Amino acid sequence: MKAKRNLRDWIKVMLLLLNEAVVLALVIFLMNYLDVKIPLAAMVALAVVIVAFLFIIHIKVIPVFHRNRISGHEGMLGLRGEVLQSLTPVGLVSVRGERWKAEAIGGHIETGMAIEVVELEGLKLKVRLVED
Repeated sequence: MKAKRNLRDWIKVMLLLLNEAVVLALVIFLMNYLDVKIPLAAMVALAVVIVAFLFIIHIKVIPVFHRNRISGHEGMLGLRGEVLQSLTPVGLVSVRGERWKAEAIGGHIETGMAIEVVELEGLKLKVRLVED
């Protein structure tokens, strides 16, 4: 389902583009100050291509404005990771590149095995073995 684009989204995109326009203006001013000569037609053509490219990139950003933000406890549930230190039943796992103390649900899990977070208890994850 595509997110509906509204006026606020377009204002955000225009503000992002304004940032790039300021940088481009500074580059042009600096080139003029240093007596770097580039034909006007080449500068205009390059500016049009750059603005069009940046506009397309920024249009792709609009759906991000509408994504649900998930953090904290709910953001951890269902994430997958890898066992760094055997879970017998407590050990270390890596989830999203972070090291966590974890407890295995359902028995022993060896180093290198894939796990999934099923619960968060304080700063300790409760995980289960992922069977593919």
